[in-house]
This record gives sequence, C-alpha cells and structure tokens, in this order.
Amino acid sequence: MTQTTAAPPQMQVAPDSTYIPRGTVNTKFQFYKAPADGSKPFNYVESPPEGQPQRNFAHTEHPVTIHDIRGQESNFNIDTNAFGTITTTPSAEESFTDDASIKTNYYPEVESLLLQHVPGAKRILLFDHTIRRATGKRTPVTYVHIDQTTKSATARVHHHLPDEAEELLKDRVRIINVWRPLNGPVQATPLAFADSTTVVDEDLIGIEHRYPDRTGETASVQHRDEKWHYWSGMENNERLLLECYDSEKGGRVPHTAFVDPRSPPGGKERESIEVRALVFG
Repeated sequence: MTQTTAAPPQMQVAPDSTYIPRGTVNTKFQFYKAPADGSKPFNYVESPPEGQPQRNFAHTEHPVTIHDIRGQESNFNIDTNAFGTITTTPSAEESFTDDASIKTNYYPEVESLLLQHVPGAKRILLFDHTIRRATGKRTPVTYVHIDQTTKSATARVHHHLPDEAEELLKDRVRIINVWRPLNGPVQATPLAFADSTTVVDEDLIGIEHRYPDRTGETASVQHRDEKWHYWSGMENNERLLLECYDSEKGGRVPHTAFVDPRSPPGGKERESIEVRALVFG
C-alpha cells in the first residue's frame, strides 16, 4: 500500500504597498433606505437647526459585483452609458491646494476637454469643484448617489445664468462631473459608477439638500439590478466623465466610492478632484 503525503498549504502572500487592484471585485454598497415615518428625505449640508437630525433617511447594505473597464474603455460612451473616459496630457496645475490657482490653471483644461469630447457641446460653464482627501475636510463619499436631479439642474441654470436661463433651457442641457485622482495610480477607495441603461427611474429618490441660504436636490438610489463598473488604477492624466443630468437623453449615472478589499496595507489613500460643469448644446 502506497502512502501519499498531503501537499503543504499554500502560503498567501499579502500584496506590497505598490499593488494596484484590478479586475472584477465583489463588495457591498450603501443604498437608500426611506425614513421610517414616510416623510420627505432631507440632508443638512452644514449643522442642522436645533432639534433636527443631520438627515432623516438611512442606508442599507447590498452586495454588488463591480466590473473593471480598464482595456475596454472604448465600449462605453457618455451619450449611451452616461460615463466616458479621456486620457490627456499632464495638467498645468500641480498642487491642487489653492482654489484660485485651480480655477486659473485647471478649469480651462476641463472646459477644453469637454468641448472636444462631449458630442454636441457648444458652451461650458464650470460652476464648482470639490477636492477629496482621506484626511481632509471632504472625504470620499461611500454611499450611492447622483449629484443632480431635473429639479436641481434646472435651478442651476437659473442660478448661474439668470438672464439666459429660459432660452438655454429650450435646448439640450447636461451636467457632467469631470473626475480625476491627484495622487494616482488609485489603490484605495476607487470610484464606482453604474451604467445608466441599467438604472430604473423609480429607484432614484430626490433628497432635499438644505444649505443655509437655499435648498437644492440630489438623488439617492434604491438597489435593483444596475450594472456597476470602475476604472482600475486611474492615473493623474486620466479623466472620468460622469453625467448627472441630460435633458435630451435622460442620462444619469449613480456613483459611489467603495472600499476595495484588495487594497494593499500601507498603500496610499486616494486623493481626487471633481469639477462640475453645465454643458449646453
């Protein structure tokens, strides 16, 4: 009788701090959960009035599969899927620590890219930007959302271009976020985005976004069968276009940062900037 010796267990080697997670990944996202009392959902952007909660709705976790578009970028475009990709030259802005410098150096680059790469775009108005750093004032947002709704997009046009709003709103209006890392390649908390063609309107819930001087609206998202993607290891010269509103084709892309379980110990935390644009034409 011949004895066989079991093979020793394979040792799993932890990735080193330079590892870039790529390929399909399974994780969990935070989706919308309605207020228990059935009231209209709201969120205070700053401190709420005395006796009011910061927000009156919650989130609930659902497992999702996220597909890597790296190497398949040409399969997607902003008119169909409400997201798109651009690879460009290094930016003239390097530090991204001063708002005035960002507007002087980086905004013109963003405007030029949108005019070149968004079909039909004739005029661009960049109306704000947000820098996110893990240790900064604004950190990556880890629940599924859309920055704009029809109501808030229309209000944006009236707010920024009051004398022209009525005429501009007769034609195509889009709101597109231009997202990029500042310390790529991205290793941790990458950005996931859903294919607009797999998103159902009934799952988009308007959230009152209450500022001290006005009330805007964003959309939270209920989970269904949306298909999720990310662009692995994004570099500083890569730009992700996220369409939040399109008056003509109805494109809107839910998105969220997510915790990638494959991110290496000791790797860098993601830093990023998103610039928001009104696109006319």
